[in-house]
Amino acid sequence: MQADKTRTVIAAGAIGNVLEWYDFAIYGYFATAIGRTFFPREDPVAQVLSAFGIFAVGFLMRPVGGALVGYIGDRLGRRAALTFSVTAMAIPTFLVGILPGYQVLGMAAPFLLTLLRMIQGLSVGGEYTTSIVFMVEHAPANRRGMIGAMGCCGAVGGILLGSATGALLSAILPAENMQAWGWRIPFLLGLAVGLAGFFLRRHLAEGAIPRAAGHSPLKETVRNHGGLLVRLAGLSAFNAVGFYLLFVYIVSWLQLADGIAPAHALEINSLSMLVLLPCMIVMGALSDRLGRKPLLLAATAIAFLSAVPLFMLMQHDQRLYVQIGQLGFVLSVGMFLGTQPTLMVEEVPAAVRCTAIALGYNVTLGVVGGLSPLVATWLVERTADQTAPAFMIMAAAAVSFLAVLGFREGSRSPLAAVNPA
Repeated sequence: MQADKTRTVIAAGAIGNVLEWYDFAIYGYFATAIGRTFFPREDPVAQVLSAFGIFAVGFLMRPVGGALVGYIGDRLGRRAALTFSVTAMAIPTFLVGILPGYQVLGMAAPFLLTLLRMIQGLSVGGEYTTSIVFMVEHAPANRRGMIGAMGCCGAVGGILLGSATGALLSAILPAENMQAWGWRIPFLLGLAVGLAGFFLRRHLAEGAIPRAAGHSPLKETVRNHGGLLVRLAGLSAFNAVGFYLLFVYIVSWLQLADGIAPAHALEINSLSMLVLLPCMIVMGALSDRLGRKPLLLAATAIAFLSAVPLFMLMQHDQRLYVQIGQLGFVLSVGMFLGTQPTLMVEEVPAAVRCTAIALGYNVTLGVVGGLSPLVATWLVERTADQTAPAFMIMAAAAVSFLAVLGFREGSRSPLAAVNPA
């Protein structure tokens, strides 16, 4: 009976994460069309820069959202936090789909788009971290790594769903219709997806709440766990740069650098992410046997050594070589993403677990991850070097490698329990 309950909780957490990240990810995939709609300029690079600039603004709200949703999770319970986060995503996503463009609203259009992205950033700031905390806390001791990876798979699955939706629409609709209004369809669908996520999370069984009299998770985290926050932020550097460059920005990069049609770029990316999912689960399960630190160190080392060669391969004229190049990154990214979630949960005390992970993770994801597509676009344009993003990946891998060295190995230790309500 307990096993059935655990499976239900894990499935609900993962599926909810799929729904949440579908909403957030589609903006990144349709950045080119959004740029044309809300920033009508003659220079296509300037349009993409503007669109990714607002993408970055949404990410910069993540630390604030992480503190807010993390506080809810540590004070009111994980279920309340997850229900709030999915609701705060669904409504702005739908509104982006119906928001008139620059030609109708003028400067009000990019202003309103920015406001909606900020609200979405608040939601995402606590969604991912709270969901993995919820899942790992309910996992059997010998399967924490695999189940933590499944939580991360929910996020990747949502982004994959956004990519696949874009690829399908691009294949069905003529290019001019896709650029004019077709990109709005996934945003409109986001309302139904978000409502499904709301009802799914609303009926989750709530575990014990780590509540204590006068307990302030935010104050305790900042006052007593500053070093831990720094390590969590450093650990997340490769996640932030690697994932958002290689599986979000890359769709626009393939169009601008290689001249690949949007539909083909989305197809390449969708296939790579499809392979990424089982890779993450396998690596999470492997971390239950070998430990978290060895896999994280190996992942960052592989990424550092292979970044430039793989980006050079993706500049090839033949689509097959482009696909192989992106698939080459799946090993290091999958190994890292499949292992990182559980390591974070194992390292943080239960009473501040949602807040501390949300802050440490989201400061890096908000600042570094959100700015990565913008910086990569600027670097490629400024240097005329299409492999410039590879050096960003190398730098992030080096930072995360050093951060991993500062963590203990917790895969063999009991998980600190959540205090009874």
